Amino acid sequence: MKKKERSGKAVVYVRLKEGVLDPQGTTIKRALEDMGYKGIEEVRSGKFFEITFHSTTKKEGLKLVNKISDKLLANPVIEDFKVEILK
Repeated sequence: MKKKERSGKAVVYVRLKEGVLDPQGTTIKRALEDMGYKGIEEVRSGKFFEITFHSTTKKEGLKLVNKISDKLLANPVIEDFKVEILK
């Protein structure tokens, strides 16, 4: 008997690895300081994706979204990613 597929949703967070220069984050930090915000030590920019998918299990959905993130959403040379499967 074939398992029934169901919809799932995942959130993928992509950010630059530690040590990789982040000019966008630096620009935002400078703008915040110019606006009068004090005490900002660092700003790091990143990307956020929501993916809706069909799978038979949560584990299968996680595997799918991890593969997508590694192949397309993040550049593994300079970026890390984190996948969160939503309920």
